[in-house]
Order: sequence, then C-alpha cells, then structure tokens
Amino acid sequence: MIVDVERRVAVESVIKACNLCRTVQSAHVAGGVIGKEDGSPVTVADFGAQAVVSAHLMAAFPNLPLVGEEDSKLLRRKDNATLKQAVMKYAQGISPHLSDSQVLEAIDRGAADGGPQGRFWTLDPIDGTKGFLRGDQYAVALALIENGRVVLGVLGCPNLPLNPAQPEGPRGALFVGARGQGAGLMSLDERAERKIRVTDIEDPAQAVFCESFESDHSSHDDSLRVAKLLGTKHPPVRMDSQAKYGVLAKGDAAIYLRIPTEKSYTELIWDHAAGAMIVEEAGGVVTDIHGKPLDFSAGKRLSRNHGVIASNGKFHGRIVEAVNSVIGTHRTRD
Repeated sequence: MIVDVERRVAVESVIKACNLCRTVQSAHVAGGVIGKEDGSPVTVADFGAQAVVSAHLMAAFPNLPLVGEEDSKLLRRKDNATLKQAVMKYAQGISPHLSDSQVLEAIDRGAADGGPQGRFWTLDPIDGTKGFLRGDQYAVALALIENGRVVLGVLGCPNLPLNPAQPEGPRGALFVGARGQGAGLMSLDERAERKIRVTDIEDPAQAVFCESFESDHSSHDDSLRVAKLLGTKHPPVRMDSQAKYGVLAKGDAAIYLRIPTEKSYTELIWDHAAGAMIVEEAGGVVTDIHGKPLDFSAGKRLSRNHGVIASNGKFHGRIVEAVNSVIGTHRTRD
C-alpha cells in the first residue's frame, strides 16, 4: 500500500532530477556524452539524475534497494575526468550536501537486481537519452515495485508540451500513478495536480497512435501494418521515452506499440514500470504483444514478456490480434 510519504518523496526526487536535466540541456555541456559497452550513449545528466534521485530516496528509505540503469564505473576512469567533474558540478548544484564520493556511491546504489520478493525502486534517470541529446522528448522514470508488482509510478517529462494544441507553449509535465489511487498530472513548474483519464474513443480508426522515434527500438514497418489492419487514419506520433505513456494516460493518444525488432529482445523494467502504472491508473490497459500482463518479478528484465502494447482499453484485444497477425506470433510460443 502506498502512503503519502512514498508518493511525496518519489515526486520530489523526480523533480530534482528534471531540474538537473534542464540545466544540463540548457548549458549544452561539451564533452558530456560517452558510449557504454552496449553502444548506447550516456550523458552528464544520466549520471547526475541517478545520483540526486538515489541520494534523496536513500535519505528517506535507507533500507529500500534501487534498481537503476547506470553505475559509476565509467566515471572512475582517469580518461573520463572531465565528465566526472561535470557530473559533480550538476549533481551538487541540486544536492549541495553531497561530496564527490557520495555522488559516486549514490549512483552505484542502483546495483540491486530486483526480483519477486519485497519492495524496491527502479529508475531510468533519462529514458530517451537520444531524444535528450536532440532536444526532443525524454523522461525521468521512477517506480516502486512490491512483490513483483508496480505500486507507484512517477514520470517527469521536461520537454513535453502541457497542451498538445500549443506545441510551443508551456512545457514540463509530471505524471503520477499509485495503485488504486488513480493518475494525476502537474506542471513541473506550478505543481497543481489534476486527475487524468485515457481517451474514451471506441473506434480505432479515430485513434492517435504512438511509437518509438528510433526504428531500432520498435519496428515501424510492423506498426504501420497494424495501423492499417485497425483502420487507423492518423499518422503515427513518434517520440522518445516513456513520455508516450504520459501522452496516452492524459488522453492525447489511444495506442502505444513497442514491437521488438528481434524476437530474442527483452525489455528492461525501468523502461516501462512507471509509465505502465500511470496508464493503468488512468484507466488504460498495458500488456505484452501476446496480451499478457507485464511481469516485473523476474529481475531487471521483462523476461517473461515480449514487446509492449498500451491502449485506452476500449479495443485492446483487437490490437493484440492485429499485432499477432502482422508478426506471425499466433504460432506456438516459447
């Protein structure tokens, strides 16, 4: 059961990280990007955001583990001294009480493995790093998992327009969803929360369709075929990060597809936990591409699931059928 203190601390943590990310992005930090072993980029903001969130959570809940995306191994290398210095500058700008060693320790606190028992946090300090680097959409995604089930999700989207009809208007949205308590939206700057619900449209032809900006994250060709089967008339909305879950939760879209480009690929829990919770509490449905609920009890990966389908719930079964028709997964599954 979620109580006010967990919700409040989680929101405070994400706001701190969003403020750090905004500062880093506005400063156009030079030399602030390096490649990880898997080829994906990591930035000053990724490390800094994980440090400030982890430290804030640890102060309030010292016994709750954190499953985070980053670790400080790259920062500890001598050839990354400039990057480390920048991380310290921005992390300590948000949390000035942290020493250099405490920043590194806070980042490394994210080394927990998760699993089916007990409670733990999971964090993606910047979901959509490529979007962050382009100045497009990204998110700070924090969730609390209890006995393998997400019970709280907080999603900060600093670049998301608050009104889609005014894309150049005010930006910066923070979404919150707690199991059994509904979902809410507030401005990162004003923080007056309002309840949100998914759209109530029942005809998929009228549905706005979201998918990943990067084609290597989700098959655009397959998504297009699914849209045609459903008769969807709107062109797809492509954006990075779990901001797509937020757009769906507040009723600006009705479908989000993540169809893996490789059959063997399994999603990471921090890429979906917060967003899925918010959509479900806003009245939507989130499953894998076979219609199975997402299972957060297997460790760092959704190894018992394949892909993701999120919708307003009005025609979710039809989406699952269309996806399976397109990719041929009606055959015997593993």
